[in-house]
Amino acid sequence: MNVSVIIPAAGRGTRFGASDKLNQDLGGRPLLVRTVELFSKREEVGQVIVAGPPGPEDYETFRERFAATLSFLGAMVVEGGAAERWETVRNAIKAVADDATHIAVHDAARPATGNDVLNRVFEAAKSLPAVIPGVRVSATIKRIAAEAESVTPAEDDAIADAIFGDAGRVNIEAMRVTETVPRDGLMEIQTPQVFEADLLRRAYAQPDLRGATDDASLVERLGETVHVVEGDACNIKVTTPGDLRLVRAILGVKAPEARPVHKQF
Repeated sequence: MNVSVIIPAAGRGTRFGASDKLNQDLGGRPLLVRTVELFSKREEVGQVIVAGPPGPEDYETFRERFAATLSFLGAMVVEGGAAERWETVRNAIKAVADDATHIAVHDAARPATGNDVLNRVFEAAKSLPAVIPGVRVSATIKRIAAEAESVTPAEDDAIADAIFGDAGRVNIEAMRVTETVPRDGLMEIQTPQVFEADLLRRAYAQPDLRGATDDASLVERLGETVHVVEGDACNIKVTTPGDLRLVRAILGVKAPEARPVHKQF
């Protein structure tokens, strides 16, 4: 088994805020570096490919920030796609070694994946062509209307609104529930997702890849079977600052201390 790992890192992380999500400190190392370290010493892994943002300026900035450290870990950096995640993975597949038997794709912002999950996924992939980790959905799932509705102020607020207008008013958007979705058989899917190399290449050679939110869905479009193994609730993808706090707690690292602001007089 010779696995090439693709780590898509071209997204802008708009839901995280203005700061660079992948450069957030996790125990003295950037989040992206912690993610790459998950695979740098695994015997099955022969290659790690990190796909950064496209465009000369953004790509060069990314390389200046991460390339030296990633190279030390044995990872190579390539240019990712412009808009969708699948574009980035498709670009990275071109750099996969010819002798790779399997290709794994792992979220760049998922640095807390435990060895138990990695062991299960890689072991299952020795016998199955497409393996992904997941956890059973335990929360109640609601389907909602496409558009939100604005909450109308109570009658008691009418006089205040007439005087002050919108100043100080808390605007609330409410989504109308259209259906409670049965959660039986539902799983929340994680990464790494591991595939036989030729299978994933065929999946990404399809003419229309639009709408794909993960790699397994493209394999499913071929009519091929995908198997799910047990993931881990701690295998969190960092999307918001709150997720970052959870990951730090899972990894047992502290947030960096804020630097004091020195006022000039």
